[in-house]
Amino acid sequence: MKALVAVLLGVLGLCCAGPVAPQELSALARLEAAGSAITGGAGGIDLDLALSQPVPWRVRVKADPPRLVLDLREVDWSGLDSVARPKGVVLRAGVFRPGWSRLVMELPGPMLVTRSEMVTAGAVRLRLHLAPAAAADFVAAAAQPEPPEWAVPRPADLAPLPRQQAGPLVVVLDPGHGGIDPGAERDGAKEAQLMLTFARELKELLLRDGRFSVVMTREGDVFVPLETRISIARAAGASVFVSLHADAIAEGEAVGATIYTLSEEATDAASETLAARHDRDDLLAGVDLTQQDDLVAQVLMDMARAETSPRTDRLALALEAAIKAADLRMHRHPRQQAGFSVLKSPDIPSVLVELGFMSSARDLKRLTDPEWRSRMALALRDGLLAWAAEDRVLGASVAP
Repeated sequence: MKALVAVLLGVLGLCCAGPVAPQELSALARLEAAGSAITGGAGGIDLDLALSQPVPWRVRVKADPPRLVLDLREVDWSGLDSVARPKGVVLRAGVFRPGWSRLVMELPGPMLVTRSEMVTAGAVRLRLHLAPAAAADFVAAAAQPEPPEWAVPRPADLAPLPRQQAGPLVVVLDPGHGGIDPGAERDGAKEAQLMLTFARELKELLLRDGRFSVVMTREGDVFVPLETRISIARAAGASVFVSLHADAIAEGEAVGATIYTLSEEATDAASETLAARHDRDDLLAGVDLTQQDDLVAQVLMDMARAETSPRTDRLALALEAAIKAADLRMHRHPRQQAGFSVLKSPDIPSVLVELGFMSSARDLKRLTDPEWRSRMALALRDGLLAWAAEDRVLGASVAP
């Protein structure tokens, strides 16, 4: 592929030699205005925002005047003016700081958030319910200082990782969420902490096996930007990237593990986002795109995905087979596709494993059961080994 890359760089360099108009950077997520709505009034307000993909978020109230402040990383608010809402509801939205967007909604009086969730199964929705509150309770909530990490949402301080060229299968484990982004929450349990616990246990199992080298995107309860997680995988010379989550859904029956891969529909948007936002030396292994424009980067990433996509599909199949062979519960649609940012590395087979639904009491019980987690970790190990063996036979450079 590298020889073809060199040729294309020369050809595309000639095609793009003329002046190029500056391009606006793409947001990580877009507001889907047609699927969003704000309902209610002084007796209570429901905010239901449809988004193109999940993003970290946080919410609080402020006084003088009473208002809701919702921060998300990062949303294009185009179309917000067309979102259905009660008469008199005033919304303002824009960039809060680099990488973060803010939505401010003026409230008809003292109100507090009594329910909040981001649903990521199927269509992505952020849902909040605000209920009338006593003036004293509202003032006390609004007066709470912002946690330090809210004021300056800095990523974790991560040391550079050496690239591994050969040897054991290099697995990058990505415990979802962390720090200011706790993920789903239920009955005192937080997705970020549950996934960190499972990732640590899986890491220990893989290292004891002896056929793996393991890198974690975070080792503690810290905030790691989505782009940084891809950079960590690139720096580690990852053979495979596995992001770990535990979903929540407000409506319907959802139980069991699910394996996500990057959707075909998300490929063009992924290329555009990476080319615009990501460090060019993180886009492709062994190819310096620092001085190349977006067209070159997109073409080369499309080439890489053409090679990587079948390997990723086989990875998802191998993990599904291993989980089922261990007699562990899977969702009725065990393999799905979505535009998750952490799956967008062009040349690293990447999957997102939803271990279960925290909104399901049965799944939450399993997620907090060490014996169940041990069985799931063994299944994922077996799936990774089966995939690596098949990948080697088919000619890929994977050496378990």
